[in-house]
Amino acid sequence: MIILKTEQEIQNMKKSGELLARLHKEIGKMIKPGISTMEIDKFVEDYLKEHNAYPEQKGYHGYPYATCASINDEICHGYPRPEPLKEGDIVTIDMVVNIDGWLADSAWSYSVGNVSDEAKQLLDVTKEALYKGIEQAVVGNRLGDIGYAIQSFVESYGYSVVRDFVGHGIGKKMHEDPQVPHYGIPGRGQRLVEGMVITIEPMINVGTYRMKMDDNEWTARTVDGKLSAQYEHTIAITKEGPMILTEQD
Repeated sequence: MIILKTEQEIQNMKKSGELLARLHKEIGKMIKPGISTMEIDKFVEDYLKEHNAYPEQKGYHGYPYATCASINDEICHGYPRPEPLKEGDIVTIDMVVNIDGWLADSAWSYSVGNVSDEAKQLLDVTKEALYKGIEQAVVGNRLGDIGYAIQSFVESYGYSVVRDFVGHGIGKKMHEDPQVPHYGIPGRGQRLVEGMVITIEPMINVGTYRMKMDDNEWTARTVDGKLSAQYEHTIAITKEGPMILTEQD
């Protein structure tokens, strides 16, 4: 069941999204060789507590951290760890902020120092793919229009779109209907209507889209060991067009 949000409820979610966006900008200043993702996780938890907010994913089905921190070939749900990030790594920090019961969700991929040309292009293409998907998030379009815009763009670079993890509705719960694939056929799937709030969060791989799970049963990584990146925004569907609730600019 898709839960449509009122204008006031969208504003409540925007409050969470604005805090989440500020937090990503702070993380961006911290990312450098030598810092650990465990240090970043602690910073996030402390920052949210100071702002009367809560890291929604901590405790979700037993997940133990405030953030997911996925490095290099990790697609998503990477555990924060004490080992320092190295020059040339890429790392995706994904988190969900709860303020007064209303949620916002955003992931961002970061370069650690100077990265390879391959990594830089992957980050640029993945970020642009997110915004190409958002352009299609308008009243009357269908979910397939979002997925096709992303898939056709990234595949033109020889990249692949992860199938096992998709975007989703969000509101008072982290995962609501509908599911939002980042691949698809234009004109197919659920029609978008005013009041829907969804995440668009393409996970893009340099090699195959296939994945394998780590022993922790959370962390997904590419089967071929090649790089993966992800960017994610929470989007409200409005009659004026897509409203990005987690925009950093």
